Amino acid sequence: MSQTVEKVKSFIIGSGPAGYTAAIYASRANLVPVMYQGMEPGGQLTTTTEVENFPGYPKGIEGPAMMEDLRQQAERMGADIRWGVVTSVDLSKRPFKLATDDGKYFEAESVIIATGATAKYLGIESEEKFKGAGVSGCATCDGFFYKGKPVAVVGGGDTAAEDALYLSNIASKVYMIVRRDELRASKVMQDRVIKNPNIEVLWNHVTKEIVGTEKGFMKAVTGAILENVKKGEERKIEVDGFFVAIGHKPNTKLFEGQLQLDEQGYIITNADSTTTNIEGVFAAGDVQDHIFRQAITAAGSGCMAAIESERWLQSQE
Repeated sequence: MSQTVEKVKSFIIGSGPAGYTAAIYASRANLVPVMYQGMEPGGQLTTTTEVENFPGYPKGIEGPAMMEDLRQQAERMGADIRWGVVTSVDLSKRPFKLATDDGKYFEAESVIIATGATAKYLGIESEEKFKGAGVSGCATCDGFFYKGKPVAVVGGGDTAAEDALYLSNIASKVYMIVRRDELRASKVMQDRVIKNPNIEVLWNHVTKEIVGTEKGFMKAVTGAILENVKKGEERKIEVDGFFVAIGHKPNTKLFEGQLQLDEQGYIITNADSTTTNIEGVFAAGDVQDHIFRQAITAAGSGCMAAIESERWLQSQE
């Protein structure tokens, strides 16, 4: 029995600011895009409480509400947005072939990838409990909420050093929790951290538990229990914000062996473009951006991907 194949001009894999913006622009270009939102519709912002740095929301907005606004706007423009996950792709030739977890098969003239990246966390139970309520994977997104308050940053690489330095200008004090007796960050970043009077590096420490208050649905971090791995001693630090900066993992497993990825797994796009090494395949948002990782830059690249996709499709006619 032959399988039914749905043919589309533009297929968008993933949602979030990049995917939804691509859907808005692709719809306005009459590409009638089909989007599969992925396992986490709306992306990382659905785990964020208040977003204050996205233009157009002078009073701020809850992350999930903002993503719902973008989704509704894309649908109003004509995007066909569906629940589900793309399980396989064949980008070896056009039309590109895709399969989804609801048993559907597609042939697409162009593909926009907006599968994002996932922040790496410590994996402890209390961390999960306080995500979005004091625990964050993005200092530049959420640091402002801890103005004048003590915070902690976990990690010893460049990302952790950058986050600690950024937070040192906002928070009353920054504890940097490092499991070794040295930083993995570049020499210049190490020097800046060590010389910063507002940063205290806690060498040879790991996080045992994040503690806080719970009143109904309201939760708030109040501190963390740490262990000195060399001495076996525990200590508690009082903090209002707990930032995990041990890296991000781009969601690109689906494209391994087909698209050109960098050593960290991010999709490589051409300079000032969202084009990839395969014509007709475009990548937008955190799946190809390991530097900025902001909602506004993701949305901008989603716009770029849709415009480039439209122009490329026109060139093929």
